[in-house]
Amino acid sequence: MYFCVTQITPIRIIKMKINTIKFVAITLLCVVAVACNNVGKSTLAKDNEVKFDTLMVDEKYHLLNDTNNPWCELNVEFVYPIQCSKQDELMRLQQLFVRGTFGRQYDELSPEDALDKYVANFMKNYETDARIFHEELVDLENHPTLTPQTFDEEHEHELQSSEFYTYNESLINRIHFNEGNILSFQVFHSNNKGGAATYSSYNNFVINLKTGSLLTENDIFAPGYDVALQQLFANSLMLDNEVKSISELEDLGYFGIQEIAPNRNFLIDDKGITYTFNKGEYSAYPLSAPMVFISFNDLRMVLKPNTVVSKLAGL
Repeated sequence: MYFCVTQITPIRIIKMKINTIKFVAITLLCVVAVACNNVGKSTLAKDNEVKFDTLMVDEKYHLLNDTNNPWCELNVEFVYPIQCSKQDELMRLQQLFVRGTFGRQYDELSPEDALDKYVANFMKNYETDARIFHEELVDLENHPTLTPQTFDEEHEHELQSSEFYTYNESLINRIHFNEGNILSFQVFHSNNKGGAATYSSYNNFVINLKTGSLLTENDIFAPGYDVALQQLFANSLMLDNEVKSISELEDLGYFGIQEIAPNRNFLIDDKGITYTFNKGEYSAYPLSAPMVFISFNDLRMVLKPNTVVSKLAGL
């Protein structure tokens, strides 16, 4: 089977407004919590003045525009801010969304330009990889002595199949929470470059809208938080999986739970903090990525006082 890889027409970008989301600031402040049992009553204005829009790409392209040929498929849903209470800080906010979704190499670009460049790079990489793979296949056909000893009819069939020229990729971000000067969003990325294996990951980001910077664990937790969170993670995983011991978790496919540690991959909302541990971190890859929720009530002893998070928790 032979495919001549030529220049690929760029994927058409569909820029759409998807139910534009507008958060209007509430003028009345919540009553300040004055007792320990008031955890969860925020002392901050509830909503942030942030307005979002969405850019989308949903395209499939066949080599040489021939539907009998292999293809690449790309799906992108990129939510980004287009308005905030301090318009002079909008560019910084957009930069954080672009960097978190597409990567640092794009963060000097506008949201539209970043998406354009991401799509162009995806197509370029597909074209390059398809050409290299084709050349290697031709070498094996012309020089049988180069074929590995472990090569069998099943491998040969796979190589001849169009699926090894086929790429599928999804990149989607979602707003998780947008209140009390905190803006959390999550980026889901998955790709398959031929064969059965699919790579996927979740990356979480929390922005302090008062400073315009990403929140870190050191910003919100008191020293020694890692040890305290370790036990909370284990307890939460046992509860979610309806088991009573770490050894039972290990039987389900988890590992290293006794050494599980904060990984900076967290989301915040008005109920607590959710950590995501991607596949392969502390669990076998066939399992879903564990998302471990810890309530503010359980975190009250390790939260730093007088931070945007402790105020959200009502501490």
